[in-house]
Amino acid sequence: MRRILIAGTHSGCGKTTVTCAILAALKKRGLRVSAFKCGPDYIDPMFHREVIGVPSYNLDSFFCDDDTLRVLLHEHGADSDISVIEGVMGFYDGADGRGSAFSLSQITDTPVIIVIDCKGMSESVGAVMRGFLEYKRTNNIVGFIFDRLPERLTGLAEKLCAELGTRYLGYFPKTEFSIESRHLGLVTASEISDIKQKLGMLGETAEKCIMTDTIIEISERAYPSYKAPALPVTVGEKPVIAAARDKAFCFIYEDNIGLLEKLGCEIRYFSPLTDKNIPGNASGLILCGGYPELYAEKLSANTEMLADIREKITAGLPAIAECGGFMYLHDTFENMEGSIYTGAGVIHGKAFRTTKLQRFGYVTLTAKRDNLLCGAGQKFRAHEFHYFDSTSCGTDFFAEKTDGRTWDCIHADMNLYAGFPHLYFYADTRIAERFVTACRKYMENNHSDKN
Repeated sequence: MRRILIAGTHSGCGKTTVTCAILAALKKRGLRVSAFKCGPDYIDPMFHREVIGVPSYNLDSFFCDDDTLRVLLHEHGADSDISVIEGVMGFYDGADGRGSAFSLSQITDTPVIIVIDCKGMSESVGAVMRGFLEYKRTNNIVGFIFDRLPERLTGLAEKLCAELGTRYLGYFPKTEFSIESRHLGLVTASEISDIKQKLGMLGETAEKCIMTDTIIEISERAYPSYKAPALPVTVGEKPVIAAARDKAFCFIYEDNIGLLEKLGCEIRYFSPLTDKNIPGNASGLILCGGYPELYAEKLSANTEMLADIREKITAGLPAIAECGGFMYLHDTFENMEGSIYTGAGVIHGKAFRTTKLQRFGYVTLTAKRDNLLCGAGQKFRAHEFHYFDSTSCGTDFFAEKTDGRTWDCIHADMNLYAGFPHLYFYADTRIAERFVTACRKYMENNHSDKN
């Protein structure tokens, strides 16, 4: 199974640009390509999808055990000619020994290419290379790509690679294409005009400057064995899960959707921005994260949708609301300028903007009482990434970071999970199974006689 991991020296070194360029070059050759993102990031996979035309998936060794990671990579990549994985932060950066691109490469035995941002450096690049090659000797690094390297210095880069016993895999010049950032990272792919044309130009640059044939050659490696986790066999009518998906609510893991479908659900997407109601036969609801603060006025003006969501959750519809979806459920929430808008009124409080990331990073959640997703005392891993906060964060779970910090969070009862932490169902498939069970029960009690 051909696979390669594009890692970097640090965040912002050009990993996403180089990854998209390589994906475009591979796709232009007519290859079937699958794409992945190491870690919990939602935005980079949107760019991957724009290039290859199919979903990109997350692989996270903090969330998942080794077998689950191997299953997911093989499941999504087995029918491809090559799988390309984009790393996270710097190659060795992670949490408690997990979550890093290094960890993922070891678990899946994937060859690694390191992207170095060469701006302002010449021969000092060699010190960076040596550091990454020698910091941990068993590291799967097979070569380097040199981002923002002047063409006149490519000979130096080749010489450094030869001296250090690694491969020179090309360079990437400074281009007119750039991906802008905002408070939660990069802007989304749908917000960039002429995105297809611009990504195509990246692919053309890759064909000229990156050694694509060599990358394909070194990506071939035997795949490690694994034991697939067992999922319950589902029979009978499929419960419909209404999932928000539009510009305001766009942070959702493809594998979360895939697991719900494996568990026998039908997913129907809707837009809180433009639709007036959630799908009428829905037996479950997912309000994912995103950028409700950028579309606050339009969301608040859609009073029919706000009322429908409030009434159905209050009446017992099983619902998961994460981060931006959680903000939307408040009595009020602010936009980026601090103006206040009316929300759905399920969570009695105000979501407000702050000037820095709040409780950023991986967390382990412990339930303080029985709820929609788990029993009291059960633990599972999640992730927080938000500048906004709330006057009513909830107290039904206990959160703990790897550095020892702790706090209470989340509103949870037998039909609602609502809080800032994002869920990844493969961190503990039991939470998805319990959600689906609640949706089936709701369907049997509310929809079966109407079909």
